[in-house]
Amino acid sequence: MIFDVLTLFPEMFDIFNHSIIGRAKEKGLIEINTFNIRDFTLNKHKKVDDYPYGGGAGMVMQAEPVYNSVDRVIEERGYKPFTILMTPKGKRFDQNLAKTLVDKNNIMLICGHYEGIDERIMPLVDLEISIGDFVMTGGEIASIAIIDTIARLIPSVLTSAISYEDESFYNGLLEYPQYSRPEEFKGMKVPEILLSGHHKNISEWRRYKALRITKERRPDMYEKITLSKADKKLISKYNELENK
Repeated sequence: MIFDVLTLFPEMFDIFNHSIIGRAKEKGLIEINTFNIRDFTLNKHKKVDDYPYGGGAGMVMQAEPVYNSVDRVIEERGYKPFTILMTPKGKRFDQNLAKTLVDKNNIMLICGHYEGIDERIMPLVDLEISIGDFVMTGGEIASIAIIDTIARLIPSVLTSAISYEDESFYNGLLEYPQYSRPEEFKGMKVPEILLSGHHKNISEWRRYKALRITKERRPDMYEKITLSKADKKLISKYNELENK
């Protein structure tokens, strides 16, 4: 899968030379390319922003260098990739959206800065995305989060499907608690059930914990879950055990 990123700060994406994504790049599973928007301005000072029409604070990124950047990507690819604009006005990014985007062979992300980008770039955009209701300096960090999330879903990037299917949000639940050695640390012990070797009981305990944590911490997510008969039975069973 190919990610092409249009940005004013390509060096920020060096983060993908490390860890899981770095190894996936080395294996040729993913390709991440950056295009510096400043390289595609006709302004001799490499200026890519100007004052907004109608007045107001701040500066606005100009449309021309963005169009020129996109043209370069199209020239290199031979086609226009599926194009995402990072913007607070976009659709909220979540795991379900990531699952749909992983089917794209090539995604191009446009990172805005200043007070935004000239509205006339919108004919280039296939999807606007926001990662949350807060203000950031630019679209780079949001793009990094999106690339990382999608890349983890690409076959063979992780060692097995179980690695991401059990994680928070993948199946609409927050993840169950995890423990490692030693069995006791500062007086805190690993739950006995995890030491039992009884895989069915461990699986049920983890499911119950995931349901409980989601209900307590993200009731908005919990309300969207359709509890099965087995789930209801689990909840009743462990509620009784914990209340003894």
